[in-house]
Amino acid sequence: MSNYIHGSEPEEQVRLSKLNELINSRCLQLLEIYPGEHILDVGSGLGQFTIAMAEKVGENGKCLGIERDKNQLKSSLENLEKQHKPWVEFRQGNAENIELHQHEWGTFHLAHARFILEHVKQPESVVVGMAKAVRPGGRVVLEDDDHQQMFLHPEPAGFPAIWQAYIRSYDRLGNDPFIGRRLVSILHQCGLRNIRNNVVFFGDSAESPTFQAYVSNLIGILLGAKELMIKHSLIDDKTFTEAILNLQRWGQQPNSALWYTINWAEGTKN
Repeated sequence: MSNYIHGSEPEEQVRLSKLNELINSRCLQLLEIYPGEHILDVGSGLGQFTIAMAEKVGENGKCLGIERDKNQLKSSLENLEKQHKPWVEFRQGNAENIELHQHEWGTFHLAHARFILEHVKQPESVVVGMAKAVRPGGRVVLEDDDHQQMFLHPEPAGFPAIWQAYIRSYDRLGNDPFIGRRLVSILHQCGLRNIRNNVVFFGDSAESPTFQAYVSNLIGILLGAKELMIKHSLIDDKTFTEAILNLQRWGQQPNSALWYTINWAEGTKN
């Protein structure tokens, strides 16, 4: 079973929604989506990216989002109510054991998963299900993190310690904070071919109008994992608090920059 480090409390839902606003357009640029296609979005979260893909396939297509968490599923259904897109559907389900109607297996043009494999003990089981869901010639696209790729400059005092503690909190849950570097290997292991890889840039600099949103997202991630980090003695409360204060000050400097990439890989079903 998956162990989702961030939870789904209201403040986390707000962070995720703002994160979608920052990255969805960049992620969408890498996907070659055509009108009329059928898309399966595994671990669809708040549904914002599912709906964005639905705009590309149009009313002759189909987008199905699968989400385990009831709070996030509720939010995705609320987001869908604001749209007039009857070709979009959200269902509760487990990414590690995808359940579809019998007639749906092997029919999707694209199966997509973002920020899912880093939170499961058996990421291959997710990709096997995705591969089964797509038709011959269909694509499986994975987007996930390699947390070692985070760089802040000038580096705030205490940031290496708090970020390392955050990374180590993943293995305390049996998760993989470096799964991004394994995406190509996992696709190949699960029988996908014609594999290609890329990255989605996730970064910004102080003079950008969106920079504060990136800073808030980073701080929100760390605050959300604080209890777990303290519980497992990965960092002490004083060191954590000082690092957050320094990070907030860093966010106000005119020369600050954040560099990070989301790993992206695509494979085709023979």
